Amino acid sequence: MAETREHNEDVIENKETLGETLQQVIHLLDKHKLVEHVVHKQEMPNHELVEHLVHKQNLNSLQHKLEQLHPADVAYILEALPLDDRLRVWELVKADRDGEILLEVSDAVRQTLIADMDSDELLAAAEQLDTDELADLAPDLPKDVLQDLMYSLDAQHRERLQSALSYPEDTVGAIMDFDIVTIRDDITLEVVLRYLRRLPKFPDHTDKLFVISRDDTLQGVLPLKRIILNDPETRVSDIMATDAVMFHPEDMADQAAMAFERYDLVTAPVVDNNRKLIGRITVDTVMDIIREEAEADMLSMAGLREEEDFFASVWKSVQNRWAWLAINLVTALVASRVIGLFEGSIEKIVALAALMPIVAGIGGNSGNQTTTMIVRGLALGQISGYHMKSLLQKEMGVALLNGLLWGGVLGLIAYWLYGSAPLGLVMTAAMALNLLLAAIIGVIIPLVMNKLDRDPAVGSSVLITALTDSGGFLIFLGLATIFLL
Repeated sequence: MAETREHNEDVIENKETLGETLQQVIHLLDKHKLVEHVVHKQEMPNHELVEHLVHKQNLNSLQHKLEQLHPADVAYILEALPLDDRLRVWELVKADRDGEILLEVSDAVRQTLIADMDSDELLAAAEQLDTDELADLAPDLPKDVLQDLMYSLDAQHRERLQSALSYPEDTVGAIMDFDIVTIRDDITLEVVLRYLRRLPKFPDHTDKLFVISRDDTLQGVLPLKRIILNDPETRVSDIMATDAVMFHPEDMADQAAMAFERYDLVTAPVVDNNRKLIGRITVDTVMDIIREEAEADMLSMAGLREEEDFFASVWKSVQNRWAWLAINLVTALVASRVIGLFEGSIEKIVALAALMPIVAGIGGNSGNQTTTMIVRGLALGQISGYHMKSLLQKEMGVALLNGLLWGGVLGLIAYWLYGSAPLGLVMTAAMALNLLLAAIIGVIIPLVMNKLDRDPAVGSSVLITALTDSGGFLIFLGLATIFLL
């Protein structure tokens, strides 16, 4: 527990330090702009030389600050700056770090940086990266740059890159790493150690070696701790693990990410249908997938089509947001027409106008709670359409109890405010019925979308809110019209 608390404190401290660094960069940019403006206005001998020296001095301070930062931290700063400042900072980044930083920034920001680079700069940045990293960057590169990059690679790396690009982006094949260490099962640990010492570079996140046969068929894995803890004369075949978790390139990346979490993996082999080793997955890649999935789900539930650059153009942001706003407009018109059907009832009992948003709002919140639970279960692979009946029964039971409890509370409040017992009973009944409606559609919508091979998180909260609004108005005003007039 103490270790966890210390780790959390370190994370908070790092985050605060990064925020402070961002403010320092912004301060240096503002200072540079101010001094440049003042010098530009002054009339003096050798004006251009003085202006150039001041310009260079301020930018050198900013460049020195950037050189001290990790590529991920530079990416964070670039994402937090308006476009003009972002490009100014990007110009100061050393060319040998361009590729690493391009991999770290979001897709939306990456597009703005790539658009500011010429073909030679892009090619130089791409050539710094490993094959699996190139596969991540390649879809964003212009076709001519990608073609030149292919020509610049040797046959082995070109084949690997083409292989990675041939798989859909949401599969294991698109994210696998080719930097692996393999050994045979008929050698001793002493030989393994000598071999490892001769390697020019040890792959990152290596916690195990892959044991293969002469035709590259995977035989098992040898964790590094077993090399250390066993006698040097022990053969690999005697202590290797033959039940390793492995993946195929066609497997879904999100399913692989869940397996990493379930089995506490650091790396895992990727094999073809003949069990031949073709690559590996590493935990850092899995963490990126988990983060991207979480962000995508959050955006999808709000009706956003893709991640948006905070400082994108107005038109670009409108394109990202308009679709679900249009759907919202239609559903709002439907809800307004439902209210219009009961204008006479509202005119006779003005209290209905004040109370009906409560019923609709609580129904929307309840429906979103149900949908969130179902979407989470679908993402984890724990539920499917087969469970619809039992899920409906359970959620309807929860909704009924909540509806009677909180509907009763609102009924008492309505009675206290307006002195009408029938109005309080109508309020209670409407709350219970609308929560039942929210439970039903909260279960059905994500399950149906999943059945149709659509992302169940996409716009689900928008649909739930729309249906519970219209349904809540219809139920409450309908009951009031029947029993109060």
